[in-house]
Amino acid sequence: MMDASAQLASIDPAGEPDLPLIVIRPSRTWVPLNLREVWSYRELLYFLTWRDVKVRYKQAALGVAWAIIQPLFTMLVFTLFFGRLAKIPSNGIPYPLFSYAAILPWTFFANALASSGNSLVGNRNLITKVYFPRLIVPAAAVAAGLVDFAISFVLFIGLFAYYRFSVPAGILMFLPLVLLMSLLALAVGMWMSAVNVRYRDVQYALPFLIQLWMFVSPVIYPSSLMPQRWRWLLDLNPMTGVIEGFRSALLGQAFQWSAIAYSAGFTIVVLLYASFSFRRMERYFADIV
Repeated sequence: MMDASAQLASIDPAGEPDLPLIVIRPSRTWVPLNLREVWSYRELLYFLTWRDVKVRYKQAALGVAWAIIQPLFTMLVFTLFFGRLAKIPSNGIPYPLFSYAAILPWTFFANALASSGNSLVGNRNLITKVYFPRLIVPAAAVAAGLVDFAISFVLFIGLFAYYRFSVPAGILMFLPLVLLMSLLALAVGMWMSAVNVRYRDVQYALPFLIQLWMFVSPVIYPSSLMPQRWRWLLDLNPMTGVIEGFRSALLGQAFQWSAIAYSAGFTIVVLLYASFSFRRMERYFADIV
């Protein structure tokens, strides 16, 4: 985060005024983010978001259909191997619906984390040429993932109608859970992107981390499969509350409010920490990216 101050130089002896001198200095305030400055660059956020969406499917024969194909085939594989062969319980819900309700938030989170984690390095040409709040770069990567999330949600509506489920009252929690999921992806992705500028090992470790994270999240299995005395270990994963929250909101199951509350608290703490870390490292991005 930077504060800009303009100073007009005095008129030189030839009688011609010098050009305005713009001095950009690091902010000395304790506030982690200057939200007013970020808001003033909202149009840049919009254009970077749509640029990421267009580049992702540029020259792709199937275009945005890939936003549906990826979670669809993941759901089919999970249903065959874990639902049919391994007989993993699904709390009385058809396994395709049970798994897809978790694949939706997980696919968004995994893709948003991978994109935002590499966003600063991938936009080095932009960062080294012009000043703007650097937070906009990972934020645009997360926002682009929301477009894919909305497209893939259409398939869930089709599955919902096929299995003749009625709309549950918990659907009112859908948008708050989308917000929580997005903020969690932004918090982790923002911190990862800043670290990745300095240590390029992050771009190699990130896919491995995301893969491990999926298996310790209740995507394939319900959290009730974990013995009660070990359930707290699963709840330490912030994605547990998000995934189970989506299942509850979309499929009418009981909400696990303690897990959701923990996910919300974890997200706030990580978002604040990531904001401070991002601001501290931001001044060096253009030099080392």
